[in-house]
Amino acid sequence: MIFLLAGGGGLLSFNSGLAFWILVSLVIFMLVMMKFAVPPIMSALQEREQNIKSSLESAEKAIAKAEKISKDNEKALREAEVKAQQIRKEAIEEAELIRTDRINKAKEDADQLIEQAKSTIEQEKKQALKELRSEVAKLAVQSASIIIDSELDNEKNNKLVDNFLTDLSKN
Repeated sequence: MIFLLAGGGGLLSFNSGLAFWILVSLVIFMLVMMKFAVPPIMSALQEREQNIKSSLESAEKAIAKAEKISKDNEKALREAEVKAQQIRKEAIEEAELIRTDRINKAKEDADQLIEQAKSTIEQEKKQALKELRSEVAKLAVQSASIIIDSELDNEKNNKLVDNFLTDLSKN
């Protein structure tokens, strides 16, 4: 309180001359600021606002484009899965067809081999019968010549035929 009463320039003392010059300085400062500083600041702020708006628009466009690409990728993935399933199905069908063809070919080859074996067996059987007939005929001729050479009675003839038949079964 002492400072207020003393009239000496305390904190709460008011000097009207100083206040006037402060007011004049403030008005001049405001006019200079309005003339030279505020327009560039305002244009910078507007430019910044435009940049932010364009950045937001670009970001929205990029998000929309990314969503479209994502949808396209999902669609392509589904199509690829469908195509892969189709390829698998075709491969299985083709493998089954090849397997069936091989089985049929193997059956045909086996049937041919069986027919060839039957044919070979039949030829060998005919050859064996032919040889057997030839042998039997030769033996019959030999037997007949033996019988004719020896004049035997009926009992000896029967015995001779029996011996011939037993010899024939042994050979």
